[in-house]
Amino acid sequence: MSSVYAFRRFFANLYLQGNGIEIGALNHPLDLPASAQVKYVDRMSVPQLKKEYPELGNVNLVTVDIIDNGELLTTFENETQDFVIANHFIEHCQNPILTIKNLLRVLNKNGILYLAVPEKQHCFDRDRPITSLEHLLKDYQEGSEWSRQYHYEEWVELVEKEPDETRAKWMVKQLMKREFSIHFHVWTGKDFIDFLIMLKRELHFPFSLERVFDNINETITILKKI
Repeated sequence: MSSVYAFRRFFANLYLQGNGIEIGALNHPLDLPASAQVKYVDRMSVPQLKKEYPELGNVNLVTVDIIDNGELLTTFENETQDFVIANHFIEHCQNPILTIKNLLRVLNKNGILYLAVPEKQHCFDRDRPITSLEHLLKDYQEGSEWSRQYHYEEWVELVEKEPDETRAKWMVKQLMKREFSIHFHVWTGKDFIDFLIMLKRELHFPFSLERVFDNINETITILKKI
């Protein structure tokens, strides 16, 4: 087991128990203690996921127990989960503030939200700018439609690095048509913590920040609902 996954398991053993869900686990579900029982949530079934991501065609994926939009969790009632795990998920969300609001909504009081967020310097986002707090707030207040095309354009330019303008425009149109799940937002560990602090201080989201850990290429954060 790599040290990245060893530390993930360490914090799972410390904080997770009871019944909960993991969103978007794919082929890297969190290794849980015996005291925790989990159901897996994704926006597609396993066959659909393998069609959407051909690179995962020969990889074992977790069985999807519940098909739902992880940003909204409309199939879940309020305060029904002891924990929610969302590793390398929030950066794929078009409206991260609304997403965290819903992740907290489904948690019981004192429930745990376990988040691991990629560090931009250690992945393909390295050349992209940090998503500003102002941008995130606008996505929340006005909806994410205003910024969707911008994110795809940035992705094609700074991740795909397509030099041909005509082809780049075509790629953007194709990604938008498929609603392909790129990293819509980008953080360093420090910037993500600033984001969480803003949620608590300015929007009064009901959580305490229990733990922050720099896990090599990601930041693990443990939030407790209060």
